[in-house]
Formats: sequence, C-alpha cells, structure tokens
Amino acid sequence: VTPEFLAALKVILDLYHQARDVRHPLVCFDEKSVQLLSDSRPEHLAAVGRPRRRDYEYVRHGTRNIFLFVEPRTGQRHTLVTRRRTKLEFSYAMRYLADTLYSEAEWIDVILDNLNTHTAEVLIEIFGKPEADRLLARLRFHYTPLHASWLNLAESEFAAMTSQCLDRRLGSEWDLATELIAWELPRNRAAVKIEWSLKWKRAKRLFAHTSECSTEKKPDKTL
Repeated sequence: VTPEFLAALKVILDLYHQARDVRHPLVCFDEKSVQLLSDSRPEHLAAVGRPRRRDYEYVRHGTRNIFLFVEPRTGQRHTLVTRRRTKLEFSYAMRYLADTLYSEAEWIDVILDNLNTHTAEVLIEIFGKPEADRLLARLRFHYTPLHASWLNLAESEFAAMTSQCLDRRLGSEWDLATELIAWELPRNRAAVKIEWSLKWKRAKRLFAHTSECSTEKKPDKTL
C-alpha cells in the first residue's frame, strides 16, 4: 500500500460520508460488457408435471456495453447502452451526465476507475477544448486507487444488475435495453440506496501495517 493509494482512498471515503448536497451530487460511474445471446432452438415452456426446458446451445450476436451512473445517497441509477466503449462513447456519456441527468447541478463529483479512456484529455480530444472546458467545469473526476476499483459503488450496483437482470439470454440490443429499463425503474422508485460503512479513520488503522511494510527499506543483499 503506497502513500498514493492511501491518498486516493481518503478522497473516496470522505466523499462517501459527506452530507448530500443537491447542487453538488455524487455519482459513481462504471461500464460493463455483455454478450447478446439467443436460443438456438425454441424453449419448451413449463407445464403441469414438466419443468421448463431450454437447449444448452445458443447463438451469439456480438456484445454491447452498459454505462452505469449511480447516485448512492439518493438511490437513483441510470443505464446507457452503447455498441462500444471507446473514448468517443465515454465522452458522450459524460456530456449526457452533465447536460441531461444533472443539468441543474453546479458541479458533479464523479467516482470512476483508472481506465485509460477516463480522462479530461479524452474530452478535449473528442469535443475540442472550448466544449471540453465547459463540461470539465461541472465534472470533478475522483479516481479509485489502482487495483481498488471495488471502492466504486457502481460495481456493487452492477452485481445487483447481473443477478436480477442479466441472468438470462438477451438476443438483441433492444431486448437488453428494455430489460435494463424494467430493472432500473422500480429500483429508482424504491430509492434503493447504497451505504458505505468504512470511514477513513478506521481504514487508516486497517491499512497501517501494510503501509508501513510497503515503505520499509528492503535489506541490502549486496555482498
């Protein structure tokens, strides 16, 4: 555990435990690739005395990307399906976040991982500096420590999505998008929040030993 890891950890944990501010929402952002699969043969529906039967073979129809925006304090989440997840799609996702989802916010604290497309430079490359500067004035990127993307609460929401929505064969982009809407809307109506119990004071104690070990000078083996 390096000083850089601990510094990034403190920023993320402090953000999670700040009081909610409507003008400065906290949003966790992540992405996930999914396969589009359909049955190779029609399934046999369940009937009296006979369980539902489905052939193990399937037909693959490529992949799609899911962008996920989660506001853990309010229990609101939004999904966006794209064909790819390149710099272009990331840039438009950030504009969608700023101009559509949170158009009234003064700025948005965005927690995201260290993927090489998740940078301010990418927005400049795609939109040009004037438009990128406009967006970056309202987007504050906060990166999880390296190898610690589990600190991003969007990963927890993806786990729920996978078990509740993506646990079946979806053969087209339309099927995927409509299933996501059907999953997203009731969770938003119920305001299913995500609570993070670990605070910086306790985290600092937990990581104290590993931090000391990582900074301890290694013995000189030179004879």
